Amino acid sequence: MADNGVFGQNLFGNRNDTKNPHHYPVWRYFVALFVLILACVYAAPNIYPPDYALQIQTDNSDLRIGVRFMTQAAKILADEGIGVKASNTTSKGGLIRLGSDVDQLRAQSILDERLNPAGRDRQFVIALNLAQTTPAWLQDLGAQPMTLGLDLSGGIHFVLEVDMESAFAKALDDEAEKATNYLRQENIRYRSSGNLVQGKAVRIPFATETTRDQALRSLRSTNDYDSVIASESQGSPVVEIGIGDEKMATIEDVAIEQNLTGLRSRINELGVAEPLVQRLGRSRIVIDLPGVQDSSEAKRLLDKFATLEFRLVAKPEDRPSSIEVMPYEGQTRRLQRANIVTGDSVINAIQGLDSETGLPQVNIELDSEGGERMNRATGPNIGHSMAIIFIEQKPVIAREVIDGEVVEKRSIREERRLISVATIQAALGYRFRITGLSMSEARDLALLLRAGALAAPMYIVEERTVGASLGEENIDRGVQAVVIGFVLVLLFMLFYYKVFGLVANIALTMNLTVLVAVMSLLGATLTLPGIAGIVLTVGMAVDANVLIFSRIREELGKSVPSIAIQAGYGRAFLTILDANITTLLVALILLGIGSGPVAGFAVTLSIGILTSMFTAIFVSRGIVHLIYGRRQVQKVWI
Repeated sequence: MADNGVFGQNLFGNRNDTKNPHHYPVWRYFVALFVLILACVYAAPNIYPPDYALQIQTDNSDLRIGVRFMTQAAKILADEGIGVKASNTTSKGGLIRLGSDVDQLRAQSILDERLNPAGRDRQFVIALNLAQTTPAWLQDLGAQPMTLGLDLSGGIHFVLEVDMESAFAKALDDEAEKATNYLRQENIRYRSSGNLVQGKAVRIPFATETTRDQALRSLRSTNDYDSVIASESQGSPVVEIGIGDEKMATIEDVAIEQNLTGLRSRINELGVAEPLVQRLGRSRIVIDLPGVQDSSEAKRLLDKFATLEFRLVAKPEDRPSSIEVMPYEGQTRRLQRANIVTGDSVINAIQGLDSETGLPQVNIELDSEGGERMNRATGPNIGHSMAIIFIEQKPVIAREVIDGEVVEKRSIREERRLISVATIQAALGYRFRITGLSMSEARDLALLLRAGALAAPMYIVEERTVGASLGEENIDRGVQAVVIGFVLVLLFMLFYYKVFGLVANIALTMNLTVLVAVMSLLGATLTLPGIAGIVLTVGMAVDANVLIFSRIREELGKSVPSIAIQAGYGRAFLTILDANITTLLVALILLGIGSGPVAGFAVTLSIGILTSMFTAIFVSRGIVHLIYGRRQVQKVWI
């Protein structure tokens, strides 16, 4: 076998010449010991089970969550008979540890009622969580428990209701704008009466029936509308445009799919591992977040809807019906109703600070269509002003007593705020910046714009901690099967290969410890397929030892023990290396093209192959040398 050019030895520590078969480099012992200590430290957090907990974080409140706040919150729960293990502040708010999931749900309901007054914007986010119990000294070293998938540990479960009324209203607004633009092009005059959307139809009023009939014929000729009929409203002739059932179903599907895409992007921005986001029925979305997550931050952003509208300031010749008046810095501003672009056109948004003023800003990048529209609108209007409207929709909870029971009714409150009016100095393109936001607003807006716009606002209708999807009994059986199989392998190796079997068992145990430590450091998520990858790794590690020990037995028939051991490790190495490399290549291919459970299996298998090679090179061979590396050894137990 070829020598290592740096150390003059092959990977098992053997020299190609057999003049000194008793030599083994000391540095390998130090490497093995150092890795073993690190592995024990970074694998240790996995033996500490998490606590049921509540995370508290401010949302629309300026109140600071400090020690006094958390002490009062814990006292409120204690007065209600709920046992509190501990309460403490965190970098983003506070954390209360509880004894069970039942106490967790009761505590959330009590604090939500006390901290979020009915009929007002949500002041505090009170989220269910599973809090780590890792000792502080391990956390200071950066040691964290391995993330477990939903199938093994459960997690936080949300059900969100999509506000379909808003989706329909938005679709009807688009229909109204399209129809009125067409009528203006055809020089057919209609009466401006504010909002043209009434119920589930668009009603456009006219001064006379003759004009109404002319508009009716013209709109019908386009074949763009499901229903166009003549009607009357408040004594005026109107054209009523309706949306058919098929189109309404399409609007529902598009709204759900767009919201699913936006939610997945938001969760990815939060760094949540292996989430489950899927549709439930016609208007609901289910989200499952596995393991220990920052659930308060996730909850705060899941039902948040924020976007931007860019408009030109109204000109003197603009029609009154095309103008909207909004307050700004103690004055009123007249804006054109037509948007240049909206948040839908944003492909990237990054929070930053203005280099001159130090105030928060958001750097915006538009897609190609949005950039062209921005350039076409600002180019001819240099010297004129452009306004930016910040739109946020917040969940509001109203509590009513019906038949002696408190019933919660959830709704969405929209806030529109003019945050900037600036003179256009030059034609704008794809990149620019906006100011006028607070630090938290800039951070949230950047995240929400990056994640993509939602078709309709949502609100959380259900939240709870969930158990493992496989069920506790199935998990216990799976763990039991792994443990029994592992113990049987250890006993077989010990019985059949004696002292060498004991060495293999030590290396195998260290291999699993290093594997768990590496997965914890990398933040990999362990699922049931991942456990299958661990089992396969154990099998491959045992197979490697069997090959080595069988080769040593053959060599003992024609050589002294020291030479036989050296030859056994050296000549079996190429076979072991070939087998591991081919398996590693397959695992990397699975990792590259697979997702979900397949990727989880590939990650565990890849790491396991590398750790098993390490333990074979640095641990197994080193222990054997400690036992049988002396010159006077004449017999080995194998």
